[in-house]
Amino acid sequence: MNLHQFRFVQEAVRRNLNLTEAAKALHTSQPGVSKAILELEDELGVDIFARHGKRIKRLTEPGREVVRCIDIILREVQNLKRIGQEYAAQDSGTLSIATTHTQARYVLPAPVARLRQTYPKVTVSLHQGAPDQVARWVLEDVADIGIATESLTQYPDLVTLPCYDWQHALVLPPGHPLLARERITLEDLAAYPLITYHPTFTGRTRIDQAFAQRGLTPQIVLEAIDSDVIKTYVRLGMGVGIVAEMAVQGDERSPDLVARPAGHLFGHNVARVAFKRGAYLRQFVLRFAEFLSERLTRELILRTMEGGGQDYQM
Repeated sequence: MNLHQFRFVQEAVRRNLNLTEAAKALHTSQPGVSKAILELEDELGVDIFARHGKRIKRLTEPGREVVRCIDIILREVQNLKRIGQEYAAQDSGTLSIATTHTQARYVLPAPVARLRQTYPKVTVSLHQGAPDQVARWVLEDVADIGIATESLTQYPDLVTLPCYDWQHALVLPPGHPLLARERITLEDLAAYPLITYHPTFTGRTRIDQAFAQRGLTPQIVLEAIDSDVIKTYVRLGMGVGIVAEMAVQGDERSPDLVARPAGHLFGHNVARVAFKRGAYLRQFVLRFAEFLSERLTRELILRTMEGGGQDYQM
């Protein structure tokens, strides 16, 4: 048996047992993947996959145990590589960050700049996508660290810690009737067209829940994944924007818009950082996490990765 066989099995599971997609992801041929898996099954003396003809249908019971062991082996192989990189060049390498557009645009610039000042030989690779993509990139070793508000806690193979809390803000053009109100209510908002995030991004779940709990149906006329896009359409008069507060804090590029805090309407959200369970974290990864939040100390992260950390309250 060899690592190539292990990777083929792991990728087949990741690709919902589609060997063609697994082969594409690993830049090889589908017959080669199929042959390698069959050879591994012969060597182990068990069927990893149940088949119908030549098609893989599901994992067998021993196959689930095999995949669990393969995941551990390949995780430790990745850790060996990281340890080698760490000690061969302790102040250089690549920090891969998986995050959402809002985090990348408004939260990460300062921590990334501090990391580059501290480790000038470290390059940074940003992977931006939906929260579920962020989780997968960390799980698949595409990224060292993930940062998002949604989804991360839903994956048992991720270790997550709260990073910071935030609230939504309303964005309106000057002179909008709502600005005359001392305290804007959900009923007030429901009377106007709204522009906010796609349902899987930036705390949108809390927005929907707040309206639903009051029996209100908001007039959401446009959804986007980028705060600047939302503000652009507010300027065009299409509606009231609901964005993350960091998208308007110190925003000198939007003097033509007025922001109002909306925490009393939609509550507070918690952005979390995620690491792959059992992964070896290089020193500059830990340092970057400390730059993200003073709460994320190296000691807390390592203790949590070892299974002994206690989640703190925001």
